Amino acid sequence: MAVPALSEKQQSAAAGLFGLPVIVAALGYFVDIYDLLLFGIVRVPSLTDLGLTPEQISTVGASIINWQMGGLLLGGILWGIIGDKQGRLSVLFGSIITYSIANIACGFIKHVTFMDPVTYYALMRFVAGIGLAGELGAGITLVSEILPKEKRAIGTSLVAGIGLSGAVVAYFTVKYFDWQTAFLVGGGLGIGLLLLRVGVVESGMFKNVTEQENVKRGDFLSFFTNADRLSRYLKCIGIGLPTWFVIGILATFSNEFGKALGIAEEIQPGLSIMWCYVGLAVGDLVSGFISQSMASRKKAVSLLMGIALIFGLVYLYFGIKSATVLYGLCLAMGFGIGYWAMFVTIGAEQFGTNLRATAATTIPNMVRGLVIPMTLTYQALKPSLDIINAGAVVGLISFILGFYAILTIPETHGKDLNYLEE
Repeated sequence: MAVPALSEKQQSAAAGLFGLPVIVAALGYFVDIYDLLLFGIVRVPSLTDLGLTPEQISTVGASIINWQMGGLLLGGILWGIIGDKQGRLSVLFGSIITYSIANIACGFIKHVTFMDPVTYYALMRFVAGIGLAGELGAGITLVSEILPKEKRAIGTSLVAGIGLSGAVVAYFTVKYFDWQTAFLVGGGLGIGLLLLRVGVVESGMFKNVTEQENVKRGDFLSFFTNADRLSRYLKCIGIGLPTWFVIGILATFSNEFGKALGIAEEIQPGLSIMWCYVGLAVGDLVSGFISQSMASRKKAVSLLMGIALIFGLVYLYFGIKSATVLYGLCLAMGFGIGYWAMFVTIGAEQFGTNLRATAATTIPNMVRGLVIPMTLTYQALKPSLDIINAGAVVGLISFILGFYAILTIPETHGKDLNYLEE
């Protein structure tokens, strides 16, 4: 659909930290996180309800997570290209319709008779993953381009900090209702969010680029045709690896780590994920202010990544024996990986307007997609190294790559984003 260009008055209104674009992006990410993490929270109860054994819950659960992450990987490329070719708003509308329908479909898994319910479950999480891939990148790109450079870090932190609280709502929805209702609620929230999207205007930078017929937009392959561009792209992905190691391994499989550590109380992965995201939300809210005070994206991310590493080591090797302490460590590690919004913002700031949505959308979803080799490596190493050391090996690789990437990538604090990638 045609989107009117921003008037001077609209640009002034949009520039506020609490303007409609920021509010809608934050609420959109709230619903996105609710739906993205819902399977991790309902993995054990839903698969138990479908009649799987504890051993199957671990292997089949990991497989379904990988299907969802595969959808995110594919969707990231799809929505990123659309975002640079058709506009940031087209992604915000299209992605939310896709994942809302898929989540509603997940609410009826127990009534599926035309195919194996577990296969249906994996397929619907794959479709949901495709839809979920577009929300954050398009939202961060839109907010980054609308806000003045002095407010970018704080604005994107507000989007992520508010949005990440969706994990808490998802946990309590499952706790007080059931996993099927939780999927239906997620789908309903997404459809309701579409009504808010109607009043959001398109990025002025994108509108200006569309008027230049000779500019190539949304060319995903161009990340691989220039050495400097490829280096920046791969480093952006590397920065995000520790975040999903903490979420996808340490929190998601916390029940397995709890047993390996000899904790008597049964650990609930859903609760671990919730506490991790509480910490993540707080970290994301403060990361923008840390970056602003240090006048550096790199220093802020390095500081938080170091915090995540320290608490990850405590989680694995300090012999904790209490469920309360384990959940507390999930909270602390979550705070450490609370540079997620900063990481996506760095991805948006590294590239010109004609590739910005493609970068900001594909980069976080490449990281999410890399959860597949992370979980496969973790599962493969468990028999020979045991659960603790298997997790540690995956974490070691993730943090080495993460620190290398953030220490060597160009600084983007205060960078003017009104430029093109040639």
